[in-house]
Amino acid sequence: MDARVDVSDEASLQRGAKLFANNCMGCHSAEYVRWNALPEALGVSMERVESSLIYGGYTPGDTINAAMRSADASDWFGAEPPDLSLTARSRGADWVYTYLNSFYKDPDASIGWNNTLLANSSMPHVLWRMQGVPEARYEESHGEQQVAEVVLPEGQQGTLSEAEYHQVTRDITNFMAFMAEPVRAKRQEIGVWVIGFLVIFTLLAYLLKREYWRDVH
Repeated sequence: MDARVDVSDEASLQRGAKLFANNCMGCHSAEYVRWNALPEALGVSMERVESSLIYGGYTPGDTINAAMRSADASDWFGAEPPDLSLTARSRGADWVYTYLNSFYKDPDASIGWNNTLLANSSMPHVLWRMQGVPEARYEESHGEQQVAEVVLPEGQQGTLSEAEYHQVTRDITNFMAFMAEPVRAKRQEIGVWVIGFLVIFTLLAYLLKREYWRDVH
């Protein structure tokens, strides 16, 4: 699925940061991102970051840590949830977006949920209240039952429409893409100016070359 991320979209990053804080930081950390890196990217003040995203004591230079202790995570889920700082870079933003849209109810799974992209993941569907309760439709392949598609049955819808839920997962993915490369928007902006300079320089060099070689021809 195409996430269509745009790390220059401040409104999307603001929504994604809030969704990440409310739904992901309980279990996942982002230890390569510091709180004081957010205001400039999100287009808000540090005070706004403090009031909207940070819970408990901190200093601006602190990194984003999970609320859950590692020992508890291992006991409850069998493994410590991975740090999400670089996930959008290592796996790709499209992978993150697809993963968030691929959960389904699975009574046979230890946590009651499964994922078509990452089967038997230890992560529950934390956004189910927004999306609803998707269910799998199976088909037999090589003598085994495999998931053919995931559908949202009538009466199992969540608080959001399908389009609204996709916007939620896109905003989270966009924020994770920013975390994976905080200078990405600035790099892209500088890249436009560099390309523009090279185009102008090439044109001037061509005109200068014509001027130098005019008498030779």
